Amino acid sequence: MQRAFVFPGQGSQSVGMGRELADAFPAARMVFEEVDDALSQKLSHLMFEGPVEELTLTENAQPALMAASLAVVRVLEEEGGFLLFEKANCVAGHSLGEYSALAALHTLNLAETARLLKKRGQAMQEAVPVGTGAMAALLGLELEKVQDIAERASVADDGSRQICTTANDNAPGQIVVSGHKDAVERAVNLAAEEGAKRSVLLPVSAPFHCPLMAPAADVMADALADVVFSVPSVPLIANVTAAPVQEPESLRRLLVEQVTGMVRWRESVLAMKEAGVESVVELGTGKVLSGLTKRIDRELRGSSIGTPQDIEAFLESL
Repeated sequence: MQRAFVFPGQGSQSVGMGRELADAFPAARMVFEEVDDALSQKLSHLMFEGPVEELTLTENAQPALMAASLAVVRVLEEEGGFLLFEKANCVAGHSLGEYSALAALHTLNLAETARLLKKRGQAMQEAVPVGTGAMAALLGLELEKVQDIAERASVADDGSRQICTTANDNAPGQIVVSGHKDAVERAVNLAAEEGAKRSVLLPVSAPFHCPLMAPAADVMADALADVVFSVPSVPLIANVTAAPVQEPESLRRLLVEQVTGMVRWRESVLAMKEAGVESVVELGTGKVLSGLTKRIDRELRGSSIGTPQDIEAFLESL
């Protein structure tokens, strides 16, 4: 069976994440220890024990989600002999999950990936003053309609322009907009007038994946400039293009572009299917991406591996 392995993004974090893996497998414990050392921070304690308010901070949530995903990868490799870089048809990650995907393929090393995500989280948080930006999920509308709403919402009552743009095309009828708070609120109101099933402001600390993140993109361009990328054994389906990429300089450029660009997740999953993928397997915390897979194309098998029980069931199924 042709499989794609995918890696979750921010919002999937929860207190207790990774603890069962650490208790059950030395390989998982080694991942958490390596990340703690790389960051000079007891991130694993924050993951296992909380508090949730500190774990949810962007600079903590991003490396934590990567660590949980890589713990699963290492256990599959070392306990089950399942080498993802040999078995995958392709990989993808939702936003920060692209870093997890590249670390899983040994394109980036674990410690460097943790430091990059810490810097990315800090830069994204600092790019926009708190309260200036917002994000909202517009449910029940298709992409073209949401793009039209975002364009209209970017014009204030006095005729001045603000930023409001599509940030995540997650699945049919599940699209997120991002930008200035006033503009995003206008988009929520317009979506209701256009027949959206529901529109909700998201509890995020910054307006991700929009042009307001340009300062963070500049930080990441500098941070990634000297990073050595190995050529991945299989393609990454990139967020900003929904197309396969393996060339190191292209990977570097696309990781910068995705800070301000839209996450084209729906198109990415469809590209996986077009490449022959039959099963999309989410590695790490939560089941957000496996749920989206089923919404995008019911012919695809969507599953998740995040616990010792999940790992055992997956390895037995091979």
